[in-house]
Amino acid sequence: MPNILIVEDEPKMRRLLEISLGEDGHNVTAVPDAETGLKFLQREPVDLVLTDLKLPGMGGLEFLQEARRINAVIPMVVMTAYGSVETAVEAMKAGAGDYVLKPFSMAEMKLKIAKELDLQRVREENRSLREALGKRYHYQNIIARSAKMQEVLALVERVAPSNATVLIGGESGVGKDLIARAIHQNSRRSAGPFIKINSTAIPDTLFESELFGFERGAFTGANASKPGKFELADKGSLFLDEIGDVPAPIQVKLLRVLQEKEFERLGGTKTIKVDVRLIAATNKDLRAALEQGTFREDLYYRLNVVPIDIPPLRERKEDVPDLARHFLARFTRENGKDVKSITEAAVGRLMEYHWPGNVRQLENTIERAVAMVVGQVIDVADIHLDGGGPKTASNAVAPLLPEGMTLELWEDEIIKEALRRAHGNKSQAARLLGLSRNALRYRLSKLGMPEDDAS
Repeated sequence: MPNILIVEDEPKMRRLLEISLGEDGHNVTAVPDAETGLKFLQREPVDLVLTDLKLPGMGGLEFLQEARRINAVIPMVVMTAYGSVETAVEAMKAGAGDYVLKPFSMAEMKLKIAKELDLQRVREENRSLREALGKRYHYQNIIARSAKMQEVLALVERVAPSNATVLIGGESGVGKDLIARAIHQNSRRSAGPFIKINSTAIPDTLFESELFGFERGAFTGANASKPGKFELADKGSLFLDEIGDVPAPIQVKLLRVLQEKEFERLGGTKTIKVDVRLIAATNKDLRAALEQGTFREDLYYRLNVVPIDIPPLRERKEDVPDLARHFLARFTRENGKDVKSITEAAVGRLMEYHWPGNVRQLENTIERAVAMVVGQVIDVADIHLDGGGPKTASNAVAPLLPEGMTLELWEDEIIKEALRRAHGNKSQAARLLGLSRNALRYRLSKLGMPEDDAS
């Protein structure tokens, strides 16, 4: 059974947790302070740590950081009675997987612990991924000869049976929707609905009603009530594409659904409970959005439980020949044409290209070739690519950065120059850089420069 370490200075709470979790079959050790907890971690195997943030002596945040040095992968859940959500987010940055605000029910606490232990089992299985890549993973409509894509599919196989939230990252056109569908189809929810919604296709004013539905009379034209995507996805999966474009007010509501599995329709008062697995996807750097203040930190950590990053096509060229032949067979069938093959020279041309539009661009290229080819074989002349082939010395563009300068160093120099022009006024420097004050503060902390509120 899992070994759980509880760090809680309040004796009654410590004893209650020890008894309740012990009744569930866990091996529980409860200690009153962080120092004792660290000593225990150094000498005994522990599967999960449950700790208060307010502790005598060493505080909870410092304890989390020290515990992470002892065991880099151990799951941790924090309790806090005095802090805000921001405090809990700081704890998650320090290594906690989840948090519970006091007062809490034991049922809620047990659910959090069960989720973290379940995720830890997934992570432990993933440690053997590279050894397991000798096995070939096959999913319908997904071409994955390359080692990088086999690693992605291995992750899909590990995470699909769980209920963990998945955040799929990757450039536009890499096939994030196919990976999301594969996760659903290989999960225990496969008999349930798979509902897809693209954030960029919905006006901000309609976002709430699309996700959560609306009641009759909620707004002009609402002549009847209508369920939202979350209700339609009940007992199944909801794929929320381009999550980085979700408006800030909706991010708050999404966080509530992820935490409490409930919401109200627009214009309604009845609380609706749903059982939905959320699979999110983004082609943006959500960490940069955190710095800019356009994406909530607490929502990010709720979404980023199991991240899956899909490599761009230019980093997995081994998949190009199989993808080309797959699309050739499909479009030949769909268009009723008798195109039998593609020459090795044409495949070589495809392999040389850099594919800024990824798999979607390759798909469109083959579709055009099938539609326009005269004869039964696609050759080099039938392959039309935007911008020609790969860059050569004769047509290479000038370097973006000064010689010998990395992007990080160049950014540091720009920030310092902005501060010089603003005569040290950080608010003015932030305006010159087009950043929020918080985003500039973050960058200054990386530079090791003090941030004060006086400027």
